[in-house]
Amino acid sequence: MRYDVLIFDLDDTLLDFGMTEHNAFRLLFEEYGLPNGLNDYLGSYKAISKVLWDDLENGRTTLTELKVERFKRLFIEHALDIEPVLFGQKYIENLGNEVHMMEGVEEMFASMKDFRIALLTNGFKDAQHARVNGSPLKNLFEVIITSEETGFQKPQKEIFAYALEKLQISDPTRVLMIGDSLTSDIQGGNNFGIDTCWFNPNRKLNETDIQPTFEIHTWNTLAKIVNIQLAEVNN
Repeated sequence: MRYDVLIFDLDDTLLDFGMTEHNAFRLLFEEYGLPNGLNDYLGSYKAISKVLWDDLENGRTTLTELKVERFKRLFIEHALDIEPVLFGQKYIENLGNEVHMMEGVEEMFASMKDFRIALLTNGFKDAQHARVNGSPLKNLFEVIITSEETGFQKPQKEIFAYALEKLQISDPTRVLMIGDSLTSDIQGGNNFGIDTCWFNPNRKLNETDIQPTFEIHTWNTLAKIVNIQLAEVNN
């Protein structure tokens, strides 16, 4: 198989979303006069957010609804008198200011020069573009596609169809989807019929029936996979 188009997820694939979330959350609660908000509410927020992102992947909610609903539920749970719409918007703005690279990403891209690179993320347009533009990844991607822009999200087939149309790719065998989420990135690629690579740095057990084409634990492994294939084709 010869891949010349590599489509990457962003959060917890190329950029560390855990650190991004941590800092954005802390700074916002400090702004609202709750300096212990990170410790007091992050656990509850993550549980609420996970349910809503699962709902998004399964078509039970929209990104617009999720943006507000996660904080509405949090504030109800903890009896906080905070307006969730404004808070949610400020949170998105804070996310856009946080750039934390995953280990090995820059070195991986430096070793791969002969590939078309795209980004496909289930996220908010403003935050995701701001984070990319503030990172060493700026100007790397041929296209950046967010679920907010398309109205679809991974694992829906439509967002992959949109990506290939933007890239003017008619042959899906040329494409490899790379990401950390089995249910979003890998299931989505499988649904659409493109090969997939599961980035699994923490070596989590795959307890699902979702099977990636490749599984990697470090970025230099991906570089080896695609560069070896390129060398075989050229020979």
